[in-house]
Amino acid sequence: MTTSAGPLWRRVHKITPVLNAWKAVVAVLAFLAWQATDQIGNMPSEVWDTVTAYRTRAFLVIVGVLVVVAAVATVYSMLAWRRMRFSVTSESIDLHTGILFRQERHARLNRVQAVDVVQPLLGRLFGLAQVRVETAGGGDSNVVIGFLREPEAQELRNEIMARAAGIDVAPAVVPAFGQAADGVTPAPGTAPAGPGLAGPVGDAPGTLGGTEATPTVPAAVRPVVPAAPEQEILQVAPGTLVGSLLRSGSMICFVLVMAGLATAAIVTKNFGPVAGALPAVLGWGGYLWSRFTGEFGFRAAVSPDGIRLRHGLLETRTQTLPPGRVQAVVLKQGVLWRRRGWWRVEVNVAGYGEHTPGVGQAVETVLLPVGDRGEALSALWLVLPDLGVDDPQALLDAALEGTGEQAGFLTTPARARRLDPLVWRRNGLRITRTALFVRSGRFARQLDVVPHERTQSLALTQGPLERHFGLADLHAHSVSGPVTPVARHLDAHLASGLLMEQAERARTARSLAGPEEWLRQVDAVHAPDELSTAGGPGGPAAARPGVGPLG
Repeated sequence: MTTSAGPLWRRVHKITPVLNAWKAVVAVLAFLAWQATDQIGNMPSEVWDTVTAYRTRAFLVIVGVLVVVAAVATVYSMLAWRRMRFSVTSESIDLHTGILFRQERHARLNRVQAVDVVQPLLGRLFGLAQVRVETAGGGDSNVVIGFLREPEAQELRNEIMARAAGIDVAPAVVPAFGQAADGVTPAPGTAPAGPGLAGPVGDAPGTLGGTEATPTVPAAVRPVVPAAPEQEILQVAPGTLVGSLLRSGSMICFVLVMAGLATAAIVTKNFGPVAGALPAVLGWGGYLWSRFTGEFGFRAAVSPDGIRLRHGLLETRTQTLPPGRVQAVVLKQGVLWRRRGWWRVEVNVAGYGEHTPGVGQAVETVLLPVGDRGEALSALWLVLPDLGVDDPQALLDAALEGTGEQAGFLTTPARARRLDPLVWRRNGLRITRTALFVRSGRFARQLDVVPHERTQSLALTQGPLERHFGLADLHAHSVSGPVTPVARHLDAHLASGLLMEQAERARTARSLAGPEEWLRQVDAVHAPDELSTAGGPGGPAAARPGVGPLG
């Protein structure tokens, strides 16, 4: 939203500095309390007697210090809040923060990879949320706006998605949150332009509103973009999530390690090794707990503005991935999941992979925590509606469960069995009109899928043994994330030819890829019931192998 005087700046909620700093404050107070306890324990008796004699005065001193600290924190929060402002224009998102050390973040809308609405536990108590804009420039270029009231955060997400799609958005005169709508009239020079939108009288065709306005945004004036309709297609029940974690390799190893440590401690009557291993065990358990809380209540939906994901028990997260922003996808099936037919689907998205590796990134890159084959294929359809073959059923059967040269897969030659005695017939590569498919794993199965236009680069590697057997590995590089496609132990001459062919294929696909502002190229936004008949991998929903109709 811009004017002739520049962008219109908006502010976050006044409690934002407190919510951003509470972890640091708690850590400092805990450290001071620990230091005070240590000092009191080592305090000479005569000093302690003196403190006890003047305990009332000491209490008042402590209260006074806390009051001063609270006053300083309040003043700092007010100043910090006044320096926090953001704007969303037709080209970029800007965020200004900082008092002594000022920081300005700038993210171009055509680089937006995903927009998330996140509610941490403390934010949920106040009904507040953050809007996190992930961009392709890396972790340093991502923008976190907040805290805002949860409805405001959702409206801001809608506005960013609309602008990134190429839709012009103008401010509307609406009541501030918590105020009645009676008596609200459009700003001078504007007229209603649809639900929640307003624009100057006589706007140019093809816009939703104008840009003439003052450079400040009153409390009751802000862009309001209705949320695009959606259709939910995937949902993970809590019982299924718990069952998948209990059958995961991480849980089995965790239980075995705990049992081994307990047995060793009882037999040797020495708890030293247990105490030494406790931090690692707690970290292991924390990872499993974070998997449960982060993936709890998982739901996925399709809408005109992209893929919508909702999940979280303590911290709730609503993600929106615009069409075409997913760089690669992987389908995984652990050994203990095969009997239940469960699969896990993860993706690479530019921006998410640039975060510090940890639990947050693991949750952000999940497209389906656990689901049966049909649900996994529905998740694949969200990323790749067309598999690029005439017989998708045969391709999927061979990719997920097959071995050998079924459905045109290229496998490792027989001479590679000395290097891969168990998986040499399972390892395979298939190139279709739209994507590169790489399968691996005989017991723990895996399928990597990279659309041609999303291929970042290609490489061939050879180790000493591979060179001896005339083999090579073909790498399809993607952005940082859980998907790292590698077709292992191919014939070296074949791999060299595939490298050149795939490079040309990726170059051609990128030149034919659609523009970033995807909604400018359609005359109308399709409703979810139309999306349900658009088809999944290889064709309409009713014809997709292993997937029932979405409607």
